[in-house]
Amino acid sequence: GATDAHLGVMWSMKNPDGSIMFAMPRGSVLRCFVLNHTIHHRAQLQVYLRLNDLPVPSIYGPTADDPTGNN
Repeated sequence: GATDAHLGVMWSMKNPDGSIMFAMPRGSVLRCFVLNHTIHHRAQLQVYLRLNDLPVPSIYGPTADDPTGNN
């Protein structure tokens, strides 16, 4: 597995010309990209459910599909 030292090493995203777009620790990059990717797919699933007139399950709390808030 990755060590704290390894995850603390700076990582850079570069433009094609080699200039740095941004830099941050590897652990932060991993957390940020994985979290954003998960959120993206959760939103895709919610759209799919709504387009098919299916209730969206509660993930972080009640949704508009359950006016009582009891999902």
